[in-house]
Amino acid sequence: MAIIQETEIGINKEILLKMYRDMYLIRVFEETLYYLFLKRNMPGTMHQYTGQEAIAVGFCHSLRKEDYITSTHRGHGHCLAKGANLNEVMAEIFSKKTGCNHGMGGSMHLADYDTGILGANGIVGGGIPIATGAGLSIDLRGTDQVVVCFFGEGAANTGAFHEGINLAAVWDLPVIFVCENNLYQVSTHISQTMKIPNVAHRAEGYGIKGIVVDGNDVIEVNRIAEEVITMARGGKGPTLVECMTYRYKGHSRFEPGNYRPNGELSYWQERDPLKVFRVRVHSHIKEEELTSIEKDVKEKIEESILYAEEGPDINPEDISAMVWSI
Repeated sequence: MAIIQETEIGINKEILLKMYRDMYLIRVFEETLYYLFLKRNMPGTMHQYTGQEAIAVGFCHSLRKEDYITSTHRGHGHCLAKGANLNEVMAEIFSKKTGCNHGMGGSMHLADYDTGILGANGIVGGGIPIATGAGLSIDLRGTDQVVVCFFGEGAANTGAFHEGINLAAVWDLPVIFVCENNLYQVSTHISQTMKIPNVAHRAEGYGIKGIVVDGNDVIEVNRIAEEVITMARGGKGPTLVECMTYRYKGHSRFEPGNYRPNGELSYWQERDPLKVFRVRVHSHIKEEELTSIEKDVKEKIEESILYAEEGPDINPEDISAMVWSI
C-alpha cells in the first residue's frame, strides 16, 4: 500500500487533491450552467455558487455519508460537495425524470436522502429549523451523526434563525450553523441590515460558540469544520460559524449585480478559492496534477450534460406522482 504523503498544513495530499477536485467541479458546473441557461430553453432560474466553493467543500469533507446537511436556493455546491451524483443533479436541473428528484425539484430544491442531503430550500432561512429538527432526531435516536446547516447572511435576520439556533442551543443539539456571508442580500449590502459587524457575534446571545473564518480558504475552513464537528459529535452542542466570502455573479441568472461598487468584484477575485488553494499547496502539489484533475472534471461535466439531455422529460400526468397517496 502506498504511503500517504502528509503535508505541513496537516492534511494529506490525497485529501488536498480531492478538495481541489470538488471545488473545481463546482466551479465548472456553475459556469457551464450559466451558458446552458443562455443558450437553451432550460426551465426555471438558478442562483450560482461561483466564488463560494471553499465553504461547501471545507465542511463536507469532514462529514460522513450518514451525516446531514441542509442547503439554500444557492445550493448546487453543497449538494455536489456532500456526494450527490453529478449526472443526477444535472438531469434534475434539466427537469428530467432521471434527476435526483425525478425532475420535480429543479435547481432550488435538490435533495438526496441517501447521501444525507435533506434538501435545498427556496425559502430564505427555511433550512434552519429543518436542521434543528434533524439534530433533535439524532439526539432522540442516540446516534453520533451531525447536521451542517448552510445559509446566507440574509437568513440571519429571519425568525427561523433565532428559533432554530435558540432551540439547538437549549437542547445541545449536534448542529453546526454555517453562515455564508457573501455581503449582499439580493442587492442590499449587509451594512444596511445589521448593526453589528459579524453574524457570528450573535452566538453569544444563544450561549454558544461563534467563529468567523476566511470562507475562501478551503484549508482554513476545513480546520474549523473538523473542530466544530468533533465538538458536536462529542455532545458539546451547536456552533455558529460565519464564513466570509463573495458571490461573483448577481443574485440569480436574471440579475446582473450592477449595484456593487467598482473594484469590489476584482478585489474578491484576487482572493478566489482556487487561487488561494494553489498558493497554499504550491510546494506540495505539482501543477500537472491539478491540470490533470481539471481535464477530467471537464470531461465529467460534458458527460453529465449528455446524460441529462438523453433523459425522459417529465409530463403533466407526473405532477401528482409524489403528492397524493391513495
